Amino acid sequence: MAKETEVTPNLSELLKEFTEEKGIDQSTLISVLEDSFRSVIAKMFGTDENFTVVVNPKQGDLEIWRDRIVVEDGAVENEQTQVSISEARKVDPECEVGEDVTDAVEFMSFGRRAILNLRQTLASKILDLQKDAIYDKYKDLVGEIVTAEVYQIWKKEILLLDNDHNEILLPKTEQIPSDFYHKGDSVMAVVSSVDNKNNNLKITVSRTSDMFLQRLFEKEIPEVADGIITIKKIARIPGSHAKVAVESLDDRIDPVGSCVGVKGSRIHNIVRELRNENIDIINYTSNIELLIARSLSPAKIVSLKIDEENKRAEVYLQPDNVSLAIGKGGSNIKLACKLTGYTIEVFRYIDGDSMEEDDIYLDEFSDEIEQWVLDTFKEQGYDTARRVLAVSREDLIKQTDLEEETIDNVIAVLKAEFEE
Repeated sequence: MAKETEVTPNLSELLKEFTEEKGIDQSTLISVLEDSFRSVIAKMFGTDENFTVVVNPKQGDLEIWRDRIVVEDGAVENEQTQVSISEARKVDPECEVGEDVTDAVEFMSFGRRAILNLRQTLASKILDLQKDAIYDKYKDLVGEIVTAEVYQIWKKEILLLDNDHNEILLPKTEQIPSDFYHKGDSVMAVVSSVDNKNNNLKITVSRTSDMFLQRLFEKEIPEVADGIITIKKIARIPGSHAKVAVESLDDRIDPVGSCVGVKGSRIHNIVRELRNENIDIINYTSNIELLIARSLSPAKIVSLKIDEENKRAEVYLQPDNVSLAIGKGGSNIKLACKLTGYTIEVFRYIDGDSMEEDDIYLDEFSDEIEQWVLDTFKEQGYDTARRVLAVSREDLIKQTDLEEETIDNVIAVLKAEFEE
């Protein structure tokens, strides 16, 4: 039979490994070692109260001491708590019946089962310690950028490993739509959450959060990292379009120019990391009218009306600027709404009165035309019946992306109103 290997051949090396490589405090690890031995002893003998476990990190060894009550020869009922006088005097020649005697115990003498039990207990407790250490490390990194390597790709998430081989999850919902990775690829993301519920450690990162974009600005633009330029607000459609409002604490520094860099040198790295996400940088202002006007860039507004109580704004633009304000797929106006906190409605500006006397607002037709259809026309700047009828059928189909049958129905309902 093969000789039984020691459980902890060199405790000093074990302690060094876990304190240096795993980030576990030495005193905590010593306590875990002691608890593990006591746990096994308790399982074997029903109690560990009369045992003392001492870990000697400097010597690299461990001692187990057992206290027993001295009884008369032949009166021993429990060998773990009692010892005969003749046996006790081999340890302490001067001891008497009724006294306590303490002797050293070799753990290896407990047998193979105890050794295996100890290994399992110790492995479990150390694993818990590692999870706690990783949790403590990453909970302080929430909101910060980390870089990890793709280890495994699943349908709903990607498993990443950091430099210490800790597992990190990048859910599909937190990936930029155009993200595409192979095993071994390096991924940059921001830590979004860290959870250790029921001792099940879960670290989640995101590439779609506004914080990721902010951290990239801090990484690439020194003035932002130093706090000279502050990011006041961010609005994103990940991988497509983003708007960032910035403010300079130094009047001599142009915040927009500093963020863009010479020939776009600074913003280029951010755009590339975000899969060519189009980033608009605007000067922040507390003047809401001016902020709304800037947020709708590149469109130029003619006038606007603010309803501060309901957080709504009516913006009037020249016809050729309406599509610019709305943007592809409505992205520009969506981001402007998110950035300003206002619901922005875009209208075509007509010289003179903004609306002909016999014209009718589209909302008046909600009993005949579904509201979502009316809203689609309003998003394109067509808020009245005559403004819709002034545009050709073909252009309405292209601009609204509605079905031909729907367009024909709208035109018929609007025309009927004026024919009456």
